[in-house]
Amino acid sequence: MQGQEWLAETFEAHRARLRAVCFRMLGSMAEADDAVQETWLRLSRSESGDIDNLGRWLATVAARICLDMLRARSARREEPLDSAVSTPDGPPRRLTDPEDEAITADAIGLALLVVLDRLSPAERIAFVLHDLFGIPFADIGPVVGRTPVAAKKLASRARARVRGGQAPDTDLPRRWRLVEAFLTATRDGDMQALLDLLDPDAVRRADQWAIPASTPAELHGADAVVRGTLLYARTAARFARPALINGNPGLVVAPNGQLRIAITFSIRGHKITEINVIAGPASLAGLSITLPAGYSA
Repeated sequence: MQGQEWLAETFEAHRARLRAVCFRMLGSMAEADDAVQETWLRLSRSESGDIDNLGRWLATVAARICLDMLRARSARREEPLDSAVSTPDGPPRRLTDPEDEAITADAIGLALLVVLDRLSPAERIAFVLHDLFGIPFADIGPVVGRTPVAAKKLASRARARVRGGQAPDTDLPRRWRLVEAFLTATRDGDMQALLDLLDPDAVRRADQWAIPASTPAELHGADAVVRGTLLYARTAARFARPALINGNPGLVVAPNGQLRIAITFSIRGHKITEINVIAGPASLAGLSITLPAGYSA
């Protein structure tokens, strides 16, 4: 009995890190908690005295569990449902709080979660374990069923997709700042700041998934675009984060890391001339979403 108590206490010391690993892999706090709890169950049934490095052992076991969950999710083509599950054994299960999940996702980086969701399960596991948590490829290889060299290639391919492979764009910082300024002004409800950012003849186009049925799909002129933005987009702006969309600065609206809307901008000089609001599932799936060099989460 005392041995199990010691094991439970030791596991608790690793819980926060395991939860962070699993959340980055799965993008759902409830599923991350499921994976952590399953990791505990496997530890409690193992010969723990034979484990040389418990932290690394837990991370790799949790990664195997997450990989299975990601593959099952891909097969179902379903979004994860956040539900609390009680377990009778081991350390007490922490219930998932939606606000807690939102805060955690925001701290990790909503844009990063969106990009990670576009990787294959094996790519996502290799990238998260190595690039975000420093697990060596010798340990990652068995998790994804590859050699260490192949696991390194998976992580490299994922890294290229996360960061983007386009040539350096010397004009990118200026356009990125304009998009950030647009987001800030929308969150603040600052009409004048938005007018200053827009070309007088600016156009906003939105697909049918993004706006109420009674709303015009196109708005013409800076004043109309600003009013439409503040009327319908101010609430969504709290979930929006800058990202590169098809290589250009844009915004992704992703509550808890689940992509719902992408917003692209056409910029001429120091003014925004066109805004496109994309929310259709097929259209979103066709976008290339990456992060700029130097992005950290």
